[in-house]
Amino acid sequence: MTFKSRTLSALFSLATLCFAIHASADEPASQPYGNEGTAYGPELQGFEYPYPVAQFAITSQRQVLKMAYMDVHPPRPNGRTAVLLHGKNFCSATWRQTIDTLVDAGYRVIAPDQVGFCKSTKPVRYQYSFQQLARNTHALLEALNVKQATLIGHSTGGMLAVRYALMYPRETEQLVLVNPIGLEDWKAKGVPSIAIDDWYARELKTSADSLRRYEQSTYYAGHWSADYEPWVQMLAGMYRGSGKEVVAWNSALLDDMIYTQPVVYEFDALRTPTLLLIGDKDTTAIGKDFAPPEIRPTLGRYPDLAKLAAERIAGAKLVEFPELGHAPQMQDPAAFHKALLEGLAAKDAKAQ
Repeated sequence: MTFKSRTLSALFSLATLCFAIHASADEPASQPYGNEGTAYGPELQGFEYPYPVAQFAITSQRQVLKMAYMDVHPPRPNGRTAVLLHGKNFCSATWRQTIDTLVDAGYRVIAPDQVGFCKSTKPVRYQYSFQQLARNTHALLEALNVKQATLIGHSTGGMLAVRYALMYPRETEQLVLVNPIGLEDWKAKGVPSIAIDDWYARELKTSADSLRRYEQSTYYAGHWSADYEPWVQMLAGMYRGSGKEVVAWNSALLDDMIYTQPVVYEFDALRTPTLLLIGDKDTTAIGKDFAPPEIRPTLGRYPDLAKLAAERIAGAKLVEFPELGHAPQMQDPAAFHKALLEGLAAKDAKAQ
C-alpha cells in the first residue's frame, strides 16, 4: 500500500466516527515507537501509534470508560474485517506489521486496546472478566457497524477471542489463535492461588530490564532484536510515569482474571472455523514462578498443548513454527504472515 493510500485510508476511517472521543490537546507530545527512558501517562499518553487512534465511550459497571482503537480501511476491500486482540504485555500498536499486511490484502482492520490496557481507561474499580471484555469489544464493533468479523487473538487476546466466539458465534466468521494462553488450567495443575495484592506488589517492580529478560526468554526463544526494544519501552514507560500505581493495579486485576478464568474446558463447544498459529518454543504459563519446582517443567509445553487444543476444536487447523516463541508475528513476520494469509484464504475457498 502506498503512503498516499494509507493516509486516505486513515482519514476515511476517522471521518466515519463522529461518536469517537479524541485525545485531549494537553497530552504530552507523542514519541515514535518508545524512546528509552521516556515516561508515559497511564493511558500511554505520549506514545505514538502507527495509525490514528480514536476513543469509543462505553458505559460499563456504573462508569463511562474509553476504549482506544485503530480502524484502518484498505484501498481495495475484499469484504472482510479482521479484529486484532492483543496480549497482556502487548498493545494494539504491536500489531503494526500485521495491520499493514492485512490491509494490503484487502481486509478492514480494527485493533482495539482493551479496557485496562495501553491507551484505554484504567479504572480504579472494575470487575474484570473475559465476558466483560468480550461485551466491550462487541459494543465497539456494533458502533462501527461491523456485522461479522474474523478475530485474531494473541496470548491473552487468544483467551478473549475464544470467549467472544462462544458468546457471539454467528458474528464470528473465523477464529485465529496465535500462541493463546489458557490452553491449560494452571491452578488445576498445581500453580497456587495468588492474592491480588501480591500480584500488585509484583507488578510495581516492572522495569525495562525485567520486561526485556522475560520477553527474550519466553516471547523470542532466547533471541533478541532491536526491533523488540520499542515495545519494552512502551510498557516500561507507563511504569515510569505518574500513573504507575493505577497501571500496576489494573495489571494485577488482569493477572487474576487470566489465572481464574480458563477457557480450555470449552474448546469442544467452539463451532467457528479455527486456525492455530503456534511458536513451539513458547513456555508461557501464568504464575509458573510461584509453582513448586517439580511442577514448573510440566507447564507451558506448547507443542503438546497446541495439539490437544486442535484435537478438541472441531475442524481446527494447526500450523507450528518449530523455532519461534510466544510472539511469532514479531519474531518472524514473513513466515507468520504467510501462514496467516493462507489460513484466511483457505476459509474463503471452503465457502465457495
